[in-house]
Amino acid sequence: MTDIALAVIGGTGLYKLADLQDVETHQPVTHYGALSGPVRVGTLGGHRVAFLPRHGEGHSLPPHKINYRANLAALQALGATRVLALNTVGGITERFGPRVLACPDQLIDYTWGRISTICEEPGTEVLHVDFGEPYTRSLRQEVIDAAASAGVVLVADGCYGATQGPRLETRAEIVRMRRDGCDLVGMTGMPEAGLAREMGLDYACLAIVANWAAGAGPDPDEVITLQDVLDNVAAASSGLPRLLSALLGARATR
Repeated sequence: MTDIALAVIGGTGLYKLADLQDVETHQPVTHYGALSGPVRVGTLGGHRVAFLPRHGEGHSLPPHKINYRANLAALQALGATRVLALNTVGGITERFGPRVLACPDQLIDYTWGRISTICEEPGTEVLHVDFGEPYTRSLRQEVIDAAASAGVVLVADGCYGATQGPRLETRAEIVRMRRDGCDLVGMTGMPEAGLAREMGLDYACLAIVANWAAGAGPDPDEVITLQDVLDNVAAASSGLPRLLSALLGARATR
């Protein structure tokens, strides 16, 4: 299959694309093992789109147990060359409060113990990919332009800090991350972005801010609940169908 215009990976609270039509289900076998679940391939605005929920359709996989390599390899095997990663995150700095959408341009990796390369197996080629810009510049710009065209408010930069999870961070950890230059905190941004680069996939992140990170908001004693996260994700992603339609339409006219 080579006609997939875009692959979308969904994060917490985003387990399907409601507007996807004529859906087919695929679960390719990869030499990296099992992926998070079935890939749903259908049409959106006349374009073929693949969707895979990163945590599984029932949110059964914690961040450190996700087989990032298998997920990306499966999408690539289905013909995808462009991946838009939807990441549910916490906001650290002032511009990134709950219900904000952002398209970060940088990241810092605080994860550990995850398989972070396709060079893991004996005999595989050792790759030293350039990762100075961790997201594909051209795809990022297309996302930013599509948001503007669709009237979706989007913060067009920011630094994503990827933590191990599944627990949320301490206040001291968020203070450190702010000092390091992070604007957003999530648990799935790496190794996904690095693997995409190694696999030659165009990759961009659309971060959906679900809550203030610990101690970062106006109420330092706020307790984050799963229901708050889901409510904020639903509100922040309400413009996602318009953004995706604009993104796919713009690509088709090039």
